[in-house]
Amino acid sequence: MARRRTTFDLTLPERDSRMPAYRWLYAAVRAEILEGRLKPGAQLPSSRDLAEQYDLARGTVVIAFQQLESEGYIAGTVGSGTYVSKVLPDDLLHVPRDPRRQPARTKPRRRVSDYAGRVTLFPPYAAHPGRAFRANVPALDLFPTTLWAQIAGRRLRRLSTTLLLGSGAMGYLPLREAVAEYLGTSRGVKCVPEQIAIVSGMQEALDLTARIFLNSEDRVCMEDPGYIGATIAFEAAGAKIIGLPVDREGVVLRRSSLRGSRLVYVTPAHQFPLGVTMSLSRRLELLEWARQSGAMILEDDYDSEYRYSGRPVPALQGLDQNDCVLFAGSFSKVLFPSLRLGYLVVPRDLVPTFDAVKSATNRHASLLDQAVLCDFIVEGHFGRHLRRMRQVYAERLSILIESARQRLAGLLDVSPIEAGLQTVGWLPAGVDGKRVAKAAAARKVHVTALSAYSRGPMERDGLQLGFAAIDPHEIRRGIRELAIALSATGTSPGRVV
Repeated sequence: MARRRTTFDLTLPERDSRMPAYRWLYAAVRAEILEGRLKPGAQLPSSRDLAEQYDLARGTVVIAFQQLESEGYIAGTVGSGTYVSKVLPDDLLHVPRDPRRQPARTKPRRRVSDYAGRVTLFPPYAAHPGRAFRANVPALDLFPTTLWAQIAGRRLRRLSTTLLLGSGAMGYLPLREAVAEYLGTSRGVKCVPEQIAIVSGMQEALDLTARIFLNSEDRVCMEDPGYIGATIAFEAAGAKIIGLPVDREGVVLRRSSLRGSRLVYVTPAHQFPLGVTMSLSRRLELLEWARQSGAMILEDDYDSEYRYSGRPVPALQGLDQNDCVLFAGSFSKVLFPSLRLGYLVVPRDLVPTFDAVKSATNRHASLLDQAVLCDFIVEGHFGRHLRRMRQVYAERLSILIESARQRLAGLLDVSPIEAGLQTVGWLPAGVDGKRVAKAAAARKVHVTALSAYSRGPMERDGLQLGFAAIDPHEIRRGIRELAIALSATGTSPGRVV
């Protein structure tokens, strides 16, 4: 067991004036050890420091330590210090009583908020990011970690009191300026740096939006199937979610469903999880409805940086003439998941509100991370990384589609997509995607059934297939194993309609 080094002070119980000082110190330290607050291998303060802390003679501390050492509780090493013994005297340890013989106790009833009662766990990223066909993850092995470490090291060496102090709730201004320039150039977003809030990722953007626009029982419309993280955030706020179907032109805008909604959440550039792009006519229709109703639109632009064919699709926000759209994105999908940084572009008149709410919640994201990311963008590394990854991902997508054409014909109809980190494979009618996913998992292939993202039954199920983090060899292996899993579930080759 590695020794636990610490320079923390020891907090001991108040001394009984009737007890000799050395005896009190011995008993107090022994109790800390036996009750587990001082762990085996933990380093104790020096006798000099302990004497000064409790206004004792150093000889008193030495006597108490000698007694503890003789009984096997601590061990001293010349030139290193005094440590809690790794193996304590067995006969003096507290042995817990048999819980079956203890009288039953009634646990106090916990009272939590309505929010705490509604919120559900959003699972973390699972292991094996490079296994076929893990979705929503970039190629982490191709990220320039050495370059990132150099930039971070340079920032640390030149660390200023400004970075140590913090920033305003909306984030580090140089990063907001860099993001505003990037979004205006590459996504057609109309904004100035003051409109950008740096958030800790898409979940914070969703949470902020819910806090500001939604009360309990308010209606929120979102795509169905759609992003589970948005569902969790809105349901935790007490909103009533109305699912809108998705077709080849994106979300289907049913007036009866939209009526009375305070917010519409959409992924127009690359619908999650189906991958379709919202048509211009649908975009204009949604904007006109928002103008007339006074509702807000939250545009999630989660991975549109990676487009492999066709013309770049401008953001819905860039078409907005009435400040109805909130535009959000995250660097987690583009760079690496543990970088908890993203952005939320808000209308000018709402900046003070978002500033106030952020200041009362997480205050601001790590300023050092913001500064490193800012340098990464401003120095051109971000753009070069995007261009490199776009080529890599386009190649992997091509391999996936070709391998599926050769081995999965009649079993799975893989959709060609123009952007993103994953695509969709449609199953024959009547085949249960969750059952297929379970069979694939047994063959070390990770796929997610589209029905897992839906609020109700789907006319036809399918599988979400990630390719960005998967190398060509693993893509081909995954296709072979998926073909076996599909056959094992009774999926029959034939014409897929």
